[in-house]
Amino acid sequence: MTMSRPYRNLLFFLGLLIFSSCQSTAQINKVIQQTLGTPNNSEIATGLKEALEKGTGVSTERLSAVDGYFKNPDVKILFPEEAKNVEKTLRSIGLGSVCDQAIESLNKAAEEAAKEAKPIFTAAIKQMTLQDVRGILLGENDAATQYFARTTSQELTKKFSPIINSSLQKVNATNYWSDVMTQYNKIPLVKPVNTDLTAYVTQKAIDGLFVEIAKEEYKIRELVTERTSPLLLKVFSYAEREKEARKKDNTGL
Repeated sequence: MTMSRPYRNLLFFLGLLIFSSCQSTAQINKVIQQTLGTPNNSEIATGLKEALEKGTGVSTERLSAVDGYFKNPDVKILFPEEAKNVEKTLRSIGLGSVCDQAIESLNKAAEEAAKEAKPIFTAAIKQMTLQDVRGILLGENDAATQYFARTTSQELTKKFSPIINSSLQKVNATNYWSDVMTQYNKIPLVKPVNTDLTAYVTQKAIDGLFVEIAKEEYKIRELVTERTSPLLLKVFSYAEREKEARKKDNTGL
């Protein structure tokens, strides 16, 4: 009986998982090259775009889930820098719950907006040229994240801003923030603080997306087990070999 392709792939991945647990990256890449060969330009483009679709999809789903920002310490939205003294002062006089409500509402607004991010990333991936693809694949470990920051920040801001503005009102963030600032500005001799809440949360929400995308980019570049198809194995193994060869050329070793 002829073994089906999915079954062959499964056996290959299981074998690679066992092999990778006790071998160096160079040895793993050598085996992958011998087994799968060197990718052509079409495979490189398809493989990288597959990885980016996966990474941006996981990131946006993670952040748009309930408490996606709020319970993620890497991206949780806190008081703006110019309002740190506001928070500190209010907590010191027993108004910590007002601060907590304001912070939670800011993060809920960001989570609502994150639901709209995936199509923007997908469009950026589709418009990549071969030069973009090779530059990302063989570039720095955050090259894809940098690409998205350059090509999607403006569109994300345009898309997020009205959603966050609406969401801030829906989750009562505007009221909570108003309460915070009203309480603070009543304190004698303090300097009044006025923050553009929508602009602040929009920027922090976008920053959080890039933080999560960078995490996914790191995984696919550094962990063989994250390359969940033969094409991804082939493309990223090739990238590692190319980078290693360039490093040797530059050092003369």
